[in-house]
Amino acid sequence: MTVVARSLEELELRAEFELACLGYPSRSWVIPRRHGDQTVYDVLVVGGGQSGITIAFWLLRERVTNIRLLDRNRDGREGPWVTFARMHTLRTPKDVTGPDLGIPSLSARAWYEARFGEDAWAGLGKIPRAIWHDYLGWLRRTVGIDVTHDAEISDIEPIDGGLFAVGALIGGTRQTLFARNVVLATGMEGSGRWIVPEIIERALPRERYAHTSNMIDFTALAGRRIGVIGAGASAFDNAATALEHGAAAVDLYCRRPKLPVINPNRWIEFAGFLRHFGDLDDAMKWRFMKLIFDMNQPPPQDAFERCTRFGNFTLHLGSPIESVSLENNAIELETPHGVDHADFLIVGTGFAIDFSARPELDRIAPHIARWSDRYRPPAGEEHAVLGAFPYLSNYFQFTEKVPGAAPYLKNIFCYTYAAMPSLACSAGISQLKFGTDRIGFGITRELFLSDADSHFAGLQNYREPELDTSASEPTQRDSASASKRRISG
Repeated sequence: MTVVARSLEELELRAEFELACLGYPSRSWVIPRRHGDQTVYDVLVVGGGQSGITIAFWLLRERVTNIRLLDRNRDGREGPWVTFARMHTLRTPKDVTGPDLGIPSLSARAWYEARFGEDAWAGLGKIPRAIWHDYLGWLRRTVGIDVTHDAEISDIEPIDGGLFAVGALIGGTRQTLFARNVVLATGMEGSGRWIVPEIIERALPRERYAHTSNMIDFTALAGRRIGVIGAGASAFDNAATALEHGAAAVDLYCRRPKLPVINPNRWIEFAGFLRHFGDLDDAMKWRFMKLIFDMNQPPPQDAFERCTRFGNFTLHLGSPIESVSLENNAIELETPHGVDHADFLIVGTGFAIDFSARPELDRIAPHIARWSDRYRPPAGEEHAVLGAFPYLSNYFQFTEKVPGAAPYLKNIFCYTYAAMPSLACSAGISQLKFGTDRIGFGITRELFLSDADSHFAGLQNYREPELDTSASEPTQRDSASASKRRISG
């Protein structure tokens, strides 16, 4: 029999009870540190979206409580879901888990049923992206995770004592924060930049094109001819959004002669692969990833159908853009099939691993090992794109290009799309359940090992307190109050 909470308040009380039932051991254990008169955070998490808050939740449950989360957006705008994501629903099945960390009352299903009803969940196909965003916000508040918004980091400087001085702009004020470990949970582009082809940047003024990751005023595109370059999910999502907002015509240009029909990302969604890919040797990791990258991904069926239901949508296959120019205020696009015209371009050509494009990585980038530094594939198996990705440890840590030159890199964790070749984790929802366990284990491992001497001294000085037989037994009320303490406390 399904037990459904009758309200979000009831669900939150049940979640608190479940967390209390699973709360052992309950004491904080990390040795506090200071830098002069300033706080040193045990973990500084950069990014307050789904990955950042899930990692923070995992750490809090392990009683690592001296943490801080930063997000560059204002409250309620974290992640892509209500900013530049333009699909109607998530691409994953509705029963996906991850942010809940296995607590049933914190699952998306429990929250959805408490808010909309059991029948609504039963009739749901996939979770609408804005609803997923609301769920993440509810979970963050329910488990007591604080996020500092309007906060963007600009530098990570290793300093004496195994610490980092992290430069940040918070609410318009420049600050320096000190941390023992830094987690980069900065999304798909967190280790690079979105790509706009040079032939577009050189030929067009900035107001005549946008990347799919940009904020776009689609109402202003009504009645205009729109060219979309790229054939991935985001390209089709943006083409569909333009059509739904009244574009006069939308032409989508794909360099491939036909669209892929198999999505390898659906194949990898099983526990063995997602949990243990990181345990493979380099040769097998490379073989898997090269095949996945070469297969590419088709646009989701629903995104494709959003476009093709419009008679003014045209898909141009085998049509790489050979030149772009602006003639008589019209954009001219030359392909192998001729010249087409548009009033505005939307660029969906993905992103590149490029540490130089990330100010926060500028200082440390020369020391970060890439796959091309650590692995030489057999002849015929070379792949320049894969080679540019960072070579991460089994726990998402950057590794050194030259051994011994930058030992501090083991305390910087990269939970972005850049982790894909090393750990099959693209910072997406499907991998979150498994990636969080792995990175969380790595963080607590570093914290414990670096404090091992202090813990040993603590054991040497430990004395069992004498039993005070005069103390009264705890009352039922005391026990009930303790069970309602939140995980963040």
